[in-house]
Amino acid sequence: MSKTVKDLTAGTVGGIAQVLVGQPFDIVKVRMQTAPKGTYNGMVHCAGGILKNEGPLAFYKGTLTPLLGIGVCVSIQFGALEYAKRIFASQNLALGRGGEGGKILAGDQLFAAGVFAGLSNGVVSGPVEHIRIRLQTQSNTNPLYKGPWDAIKKIYGQRGIAGIYKGQAVTLLREASGYGVYFLTYEKLVQREMAKKNIRRDQIPLINAVGYGAAAGYALWAIIYPIDMIKSRMQTDGFSPATGQKYKSTLDCVRTVWRTEGPGAFTRGIIPTLIRSPFANGATFVGFEMAMRVLDKL
Repeated sequence: MSKTVKDLTAGTVGGIAQVLVGQPFDIVKVRMQTAPKGTYNGMVHCAGGILKNEGPLAFYKGTLTPLLGIGVCVSIQFGALEYAKRIFASQNLALGRGGEGGKILAGDQLFAAGVFAGLSNGVVSGPVEHIRIRLQTQSNTNPLYKGPWDAIKKIYGQRGIAGIYKGQAVTLLREASGYGVYFLTYEKLVQREMAKKNIRRDQIPLINAVGYGAAAGYALWAIIYPIDMIKSRMQTDGFSPATGQKYKSTLDCVRTVWRTEGPGAFTRGIIPTLIRSPFANGATFVGFEMAMRVLDKL
């Protein structure tokens, strides 16, 4: 089995684990990000309202799209990351640095590899998250879309590919900055343990991967949360003034939210995100590392 196939397969496993663990927290985050100011008193109020009005299955509303799409997205992330890491390792080897095989990458190399992974992933994650957010925020009693495929069909039929990729510019900004920091944090923690204990990567206990994934997740959200909030606003906004469009552009969205809701709006919904992060990101990296260990034996 080729290295690229292994990377993509292990990434898919990590992505599925991420969605199954993180989806209930994500829907609470999105509702809080996109609701008018004062709609919810906090995370518990929001989650309680969803449970009371829509039932427990509402926490997995729109899950089919991320389960398929995020699986692909994380697969692309790790595939691109590992490809970039191999390129940098080859450069290090040629220059006589980076330890055995040039595999110990410098911080700037890891950050660049993460940026590349984020941009590669963003091409798919933008429309996947757009459809998911439309489904998560639509009325439960009078839904506009019957499901992900119906949403794709209607949006594409009315707005074309630009409609599917609504909010893409801010998505790419989020992915590039966020995943640069995300993978830098995780890989540096892995490097530190390998050097400290003089062990191979596959000898690191999986429970440690959970902790490193949690730390990487917190680093990610510390950087991108305000950007993510703007992305959510753009992806739930109307497509035209006739369909309730509030923002003319990403910059207009930033200005309007700041002017009408204040700086607090840029961190609204962060609590469920911080609670979700260690579980979802820990599951992602454990899924990836476990799958890689199995695949390496084939």
